[in-house]
Amino acid sequence: MRLTFVKMHGLGNDFVVLDGVRQSVELREEQLRLLADRHLGIGCDQILLVERARQPGVDFRYRIFNADGGEVEQCGNGARCFVRFVHEQGLTAKRAIRVETMSGVIVPRLEDDGTVTVDMGAPVFAPERIPFTSDNDELVQTLRIADEAVAITAIGMGNPHAVQVVADIDAAPVERQGPLIESHPRFPRRVNAGFMQVLDRHAIRLRVFERGAGETLACGTGACAAVVAGIARGLLDSPVRVETRGGMLSIAWAGQDAPVLMTGPAVTVFKGEIEL
Repeated sequence: MRLTFVKMHGLGNDFVVLDGVRQSVELREEQLRLLADRHLGIGCDQILLVERARQPGVDFRYRIFNADGGEVEQCGNGARCFVRFVHEQGLTAKRAIRVETMSGVIVPRLEDDGTVTVDMGAPVFAPERIPFTSDNDELVQTLRIADEAVAITAIGMGNPHAVQVVADIDAAPVERQGPLIESHPRFPRRVNAGFMQVLDRHAIRLRVFERGAGETLACGTGACAAVVAGIARGLLDSPVRVETRGGMLSIAWAGQDAPVLMTGPAVTVFKGEIEL
């Protein structure tokens, strides 16, 4: 099988993007892992597959596969790259498009300055919908990992997130705690582990250990979840500037059932073909 692809990134969170509209793409998990392998394949955090819409009222279907080959519900940085991809490939002339994902419809928009704003939908707090096993719906929950008790806020942003507040992001135990939180039994579908340092009421620093990918340079849904957690806990006010290791995102949330709006860049790196 010979596939054309585009390598893209959003703040260093990098993707192999495949056009499933004009070519047939049916990949097994081992082929997805090969694409993501940074030594034997192309190398990426996630593979994004653009397909024709399957339901009325939307423009495209968007599928996301992590580096381990598993399909996941949502990816915010990928959504921005998705918009730039369909424009650059001539698949649409619309600046705002409706995109079907595993977790529902999102509405990304290409801005005049080249950045992309994505309506990520309203956040989810109900534990059973995240999903997160809990006998209450308190914002701050205690999660026991190994011999530690960690205070987290569980948020659903199309995919599950566990956000904790840390004093210093550079000293945060991301590598040690990240895998333990990701696979914690209270998160039946695993979880993205976020580590947030509050700088002021409109700025945070963030690191995210993503399920199936490890720590990435940026995580769009992780940024949304962190800001929502911070606002809900009274630590932040919208809009919030999110500093990741790959760059800056702007996140706005009006609270309650309002959608989370994420704005940031999307960059095309190179194009090519690969034989699988």
